[in-house]
Amino acid sequence: MTTTGPPGDAPADVELRLPADSAYVSVLRTTSAGLAARLDFTLDDIEDLRMAVGEACALVLPSAAEGSDLTCRFYLGTGELTIAVAVTAESATPPDPDSFAWQVLTTLAGKADASVDDGRYEIALSMQSGARDV
Repeated sequence: MTTTGPPGDAPADVELRLPADSAYVSVLRTTSAGLAARLDFTLDDIEDLRMAVGEACALVLPSAAEGSDLTCRFYLGTGELTIAVAVTAESATPPDPDSFAWQVLTTLAGKADASVDDGRYEIALSMQSGARDV
């Protein structure tokens, strides 16, 4: 897995908390797209980011404790967006780096990291605008 994450202990620029239910994933995808557009991401990059956020949610949501929240933190940089999605989980195992789901996520986002710590399962992904142009 490639390590990525928020810059140091910096607070999130945007934080969104929703019920840990797949019905709300579209809200995170739309928010991600809106923030990426503000950073001048291309339409292709925005669509890749939307799909990557959906994949990250698909990985963490099955481990969510009943009645818990899905938390999403957005860190905006110059031409870069880092997104961390997390749930409270009674038991969770980070995804296998060789799994199809993880390969799709890292291909779409470029950089991703998964962690399980103190009952919190988090996947952070980072993407730069124009990443496909290089």
